[in-house]
Amino acid sequence: MNGKKLRYGYTTGSCAAAAVKGAAQMLRDQALVSEVELTLPCGETAHFKLQGARLEENTATCYVVKDAGDDPDITNGAEIHATAKVDYFTRRRLVIKGGVGIGKVTKPGLAVPVGEWAINPVPRRMIMEVVKEVFAVRCVPWTLTFTISIPNGEELAKKTLNERLGIVGGLSILGTTGVVKPISTKAWTDTVDASIDVALACGNRTVVLSTGRSSEMAVQREWAARSEVHEEAFVMMGDHFGYAIKSCAAKGVQQVVVAGQFAKLVKIACGHLQTHVSSSELDLATVAEWLKEEPTLAQLEPLAREANTARHLLEASGYHKGLIELVCRKVREACAATVPGLAVRVFLAGYQGETLYRD
Repeated sequence: MNGKKLRYGYTTGSCAAAAVKGAAQMLRDQALVSEVELTLPCGETAHFKLQGARLEENTATCYVVKDAGDDPDITNGAEIHATAKVDYFTRRRLVIKGGVGIGKVTKPGLAVPVGEWAINPVPRRMIMEVVKEVFAVRCVPWTLTFTISIPNGEELAKKTLNERLGIVGGLSILGTTGVVKPISTKAWTDTVDASIDVALACGNRTVVLSTGRSSEMAVQREWAARSEVHEEAFVMMGDHFGYAIKSCAAKGVQQVVVAGQFAKLVKIACGHLQTHVSSSELDLATVAEWLKEEPTLAQLEPLAREANTARHLLEASGYHKGLIELVCRKVREACAATVPGLAVRVFLAGYQGETLYRD
């Protein structure tokens, strides 16, 4: 980016597995450990420094400070703690559980069953593998318990969509490859996928995709009384329109509502699958051509060519009903071109939270 090579980082799953390996080694050898080596799911080998190492009679504790590289990850710098405990008086068993700052799953549709700690399958498998590596578990006749915790995890989780997904009380331990790609959109698109899965698992056949929180609040108020849409049906797609609507189609969603404010809907109408793109001037030129081709709206063409932004055009037109209907129709056409056959409705939220258009 800007001539600078960006650093990759590590997932919470990698950090948790590294901390577990360190705690397990300390418990086995009865000696402090300052660093561990871990083979990641992607096949790479990584070294993790251990902090806060403590060793007591039957327990060992340490933590890894998560380094997300140059990715703007909310968990960058978080302390991923692991405590290993051995119980010599119970039958052989291996327990992996969450502690402070780790969420629990309360809604269906996620990779982890309802009622379980939000430690996803790949990180859980990584933890199991390092424990087996350290202890040769088949030879250990006692109960070994490994507890993952993130001291400020509950506070950090408030900045994520965890609660909406049905993960309460903290963060999730995530990761499939073990590494975090810098400035990637994967965390967001993974959340979109998970949100759609939860919506379907909770019985929704309609999913409402919103470009932002303001438009989402507006459409939630509008649809509050409709029994066919529950709270889990509202999915924040952000700028990832193309990904979200394709995911809905692939997962069998019967109907999608695309909700946004005017500027974002103009971008979708112009065929942008990623609405973060900066092309306001070109988009307005496209709208001007549409207006030119509509006899009843041709008088608005000069406004479109002179406007600074899409919002400026909307306001300068006096919130012209024909302009609004034209853009919303073009949104439906863009959706049909992206995912043919999917039933799509459009909701336009005003900049004060009001409803400007709905199918």
